[in-house]
Amino acid sequence: MKFATTALVFCVAALVALGTVMLYSSPAGAKLLRPQLIWLALGLVAGLAAASFDYRKFKQRGVPWALFFFTVCLLLAALLPHIGVKRGGANRWLNLHFMMFQPSELAKLVLIIVLAHYTEHFQRQMRTLKRGLLIPGAFIVPVLGLIFLEPDYGTTLLLAAVSAVMLIISGVRLSFIAPVAMLGLLAVGLSVWHNPNRLGRVMAYMHPEAHREGKGYQQYQATLALGAGGTTGVGLGDGRQKFGYVPENHTDFIFSIVGEELGLVATLGVVIAFLVIALAGIFIASRACDRFGMMLACGITFLIALQAFINIGVVTTVLPNKGLPLPFVSYGGSSLLMMLTCVGVLLSVARHAHEPVRRESGFNPFNSQDIPSTQIS
Repeated sequence: MKFATTALVFCVAALVALGTVMLYSSPAGAKLLRPQLIWLALGLVAGLAAASFDYRKFKQRGVPWALFFFTVCLLLAALLPHIGVKRGGANRWLNLHFMMFQPSELAKLVLIIVLAHYTEHFQRQMRTLKRGLLIPGAFIVPVLGLIFLEPDYGTTLLLAAVSAVMLIISGVRLSFIAPVAMLGLLAVGLSVWHNPNRLGRVMAYMHPEAHREGKGYQQYQATLALGAGGTTGVGLGDGRQKFGYVPENHTDFIFSIVGEELGLVATLGVVIAFLVIALAGIFIASRACDRFGMMLACGITFLIALQAFINIGVVTTVLPNKGLPLPFVSYGGSSLLMMLTCVGVLLSVARHAHEPVRRESGFNPFNSQDIPSTQIS
């Protein structure tokens, strides 16, 4: 366990350091570095507090649902005029006067906590239609719907995938989830079809050369940046694509600037770091002392890994543009704060992994035999 937690902390620290350096290297670095460092300090405090906190208190009676309703209220507030802040045609932020906060980032962790609590409480009934799909859907759909209305298609699809994986791990039948997933994708497809901006992104993904001066401009220029970097890069601070060629080069497309300035060596290092984080998270989940911890660790691990995969996939043109930041690396205070908090929760699960609990039949799909049946809570 010590090796897993050390590897997790080391990789997260390396990614945060890389993101800070690349932000300072960006044209707007002098302006953006200070607020990012403030968010980093807040994130470190939150992460350390979460690591020191006993994660099992999250499942105490009423706590998950209090967090859930609080998050729903914040998501609703972001959609209200004169309360939510609209940028780029989307209502995703709340102006807290001393900072801008994105409620959907909080919703990621809170939804994972609620699902972990629910699946532990009804673990023996998750294969039924009512407990396995209908009731979880009653609190998953409102969160996804509010994020979808912002609109934020990327986060909606990300959270839908995380929720589906958690339900599958908990024992829900694939025959229940598959039709719902198909209907959800159909609804997203219809929405994209009637949204010229999103439809343009999809068409640019399918025909990049034809749209490289339009909706595909970001991804095309990001590809040029990655290609220009070669193996070792053009040198830190010497990249050219960040000077007006790659929009959002300090947020969603920062990976392309890493590739241009530091080369293939650095981009592979980033990919390996996320793989190590995923493996460490899976190991922590497999050693959790209860089902709640196992589900919590699984959800957080998949959230970080999938978001990183989507971001890197967008930058390398493997996926259409989704607008998701690269965890720990991209500029963005809300994302950095919540991701570091998630890491803290993972460390809390690891810290209590060896405490005795009553063995639950099939509670751990990874390694349930590690907990002797004679142990009691």
